[in-house]
Amino acid sequence: MSYASSILGLLPGGRRAPGIAQLIAKIEGYLPPDQVERVREAFDYAELAHKGQKRQSGEAYITHPVAVAGILADLHLDGPTLTAAILHDVVEDTPSSMAEVEQKFGREVAEIVDGVTKLDQVQFKSRKEAQAESFRKMILAMVRDIRVIMVKLADRTHNMRTLSAMPPEKRRSVARETLDIYAPIANRLGIHSVKLELEELGFHTLYPQRYRVIERELKRARGNQKEFLPKIVKALRQALANAGVKGTVEAREKHLYSVYMKMRRKHLPLAQVVDVFGVRIVVGTVDECYRTLGLVHGLYRPTPGRFKDYIAIPRVNGYQSLHTTLFGPNGIPLEVQIRTEDMHRMAESGIAAHWQYKTGEEEGSAQQLRAREWLKGVMDLHEGSAEELVESVKVDLFPDKVYVFTPKGDIMRLPRGATCVDFAYAVHTGVGQRCVAAKVDRRLVPLRTVLRNGQTVEIVTARGAQPNPAWASFVATAKARSAIRQYLRNLKRGEAAELGGRMLNQALEEFDLSLRKLPDGRLDEVARTLQLKDGAELLEKIGLGERLARLIARRLLPADDDRPEASAQQPLAIAGTEGLVVSYARCCFPIPYDAVVAYLSSGRGIVIHRESCSNVAAFGKQPDKWIPAVWQKDQQRLFTAGLAVEVTNRMGILAQVATQIAAEQSNISHVNVDTSQGDQSTILFEVQVRDRAHLARLIRAIRGMKDVLKVERSLA
Repeated sequence: MSYASSILGLLPGGRRAPGIAQLIAKIEGYLPPDQVERVREAFDYAELAHKGQKRQSGEAYITHPVAVAGILADLHLDGPTLTAAILHDVVEDTPSSMAEVEQKFGREVAEIVDGVTKLDQVQFKSRKEAQAESFRKMILAMVRDIRVIMVKLADRTHNMRTLSAMPPEKRRSVARETLDIYAPIANRLGIHSVKLELEELGFHTLYPQRYRVIERELKRARGNQKEFLPKIVKALRQALANAGVKGTVEAREKHLYSVYMKMRRKHLPLAQVVDVFGVRIVVGTVDECYRTLGLVHGLYRPTPGRFKDYIAIPRVNGYQSLHTTLFGPNGIPLEVQIRTEDMHRMAESGIAAHWQYKTGEEEGSAQQLRAREWLKGVMDLHEGSAEELVESVKVDLFPDKVYVFTPKGDIMRLPRGATCVDFAYAVHTGVGQRCVAAKVDRRLVPLRTVLRNGQTVEIVTARGAQPNPAWASFVATAKARSAIRQYLRNLKRGEAAELGGRMLNQALEEFDLSLRKLPDGRLDEVARTLQLKDGAELLEKIGLGERLARLIARRLLPADDDRPEASAQQPLAIAGTEGLVVSYARCCFPIPYDAVVAYLSSGRGIVIHRESCSNVAAFGKQPDKWIPAVWQKDQQRLFTAGLAVEVTNRMGILAQVATQIAAEQSNISHVNVDTSQGDQSTILFEVQVRDRAHLARLIRAIRGMKDVLKVERSLA
């Protein structure tokens, strides 16, 4: 096909190429001829590859990639991105190979195409897992080249525009995914125009009735406000002219989805969402932005607490502007945005501005850096499950942020709800792993303290400090959560391997053997017969209760060894310091020097029970899962025990019993009071004690108190 026919939008045989003429016309305005030619060549190639294929709407398939490229051309994306957009489905949907694409169009284009190629050929257990895994791979591709997500966003935008051809259930599913994932990504990367369209299309598809109601009410409000809005615009233009500030002033209407989300977020009826109209002022310099703010406040009274300076402290997606809300005519709130031309371009295109043709090298670099920082945080999650990745990223995508300062005055952006631990990990993973305390505005605060805008945060670290497992329950950022979980996984593996070695040595003693006496490589050899990587993994499996030490010990014997197994199993010595792989059953609260047994719980390790526990009898059907256990001497940690204290009802009795417990050097971890017995109450305590002797002293001390009728050790 000739270049002239391509320009005219004609396919072979004189048929008109859908949208290609408009695309060529767009890109000729900003791309050099050689890049326009590459886009044309990509169209020729894709049109031939997709020949005969139809979309569900009945249109030729080539209309889709051309439309995707058109959306990106509106953002003035570079030639390789547009070329990849036209080719983005050829590898999956046609006989074309990635090698062929690379040969014809270069590695840069091929890598973008590879990043956005659909993943239908991968098999998954569930639809949710398939979506999550696809999303994980999309994130991985974004790390290599963020243009991948731009093509993906444009692809999703055109699919949303043509969604009516799909069945109703599919439409709702795609719309939900668009609102949950793709629109927030576009927002996170600052591509405002794409974000707005995805939100409006998704909202219209998912909630058509709500969309129609809000649309109808906004039309009514527009009619009521059309009188004073032009007057406000005229007054603002006159004020700018009188002050010698060159700029544009235009009225703007809030989008339906943003109105809907405000109603949900603030639990407001539609009638109370009155600030649905606003004014945007675009001026030349940052200095003029602040001068204009003064002019605006001179014309109309500002609403207290509704001013935001996103120029001094940009949003995490790079957005910059001054926002102020005014009391307009008749007291109706009016939002005004003030920004420069560069800020406006960045607000509309976001990170896409980094690849806009003829963009200066520095322009967009801060945006690129912020996006890279976010993607690096996302990549900290890649070892977890795909579904966990999606949930964590969804949390990070939404822009509710707090801005806090380091002691040196640097600004840190964190999600709303972030704690001091999140701040520590945001500074550096090493700082998070070693943090022991935090100061907010020079005052010591608990590490779980939720941070607020404008605070100065200092983290105190200590050599040898380690993350606390409890942190995982309150951190808000994906980076902190992932780092803590990774540490705990490694810690648990190490503890499990150590415990597994002790258990296997104990089992080998029945055959007068030990791990040290085994021939070199024997443990690894047996591990490989069980489809495990090596002996270390085998010991870990034993410690986690997934393999039985006695059976592994029998396998480790030489092939010609036919000694019978010893009848009595040696008890496992419990040190109390085994960490995450040894837990203490809450059904019976075992403490040192209780008669105990150990239950092998697959994946959890060992659970210690008292011999008198009712669950010991209930689990008796699994004798191989139980092993005898004894306590090592000189336990250094505290253990939980249950106490039931019957008292006479009177004011202050609970406080007196609690004081007596503290006097015996014991802490209370939980308390519950049952007052259903009239003039008597039963107080159930969970207390921290060292051993049975400590518990006995505590019981004697409480029993001797006035108004205490009975004290006994209780179950949970």
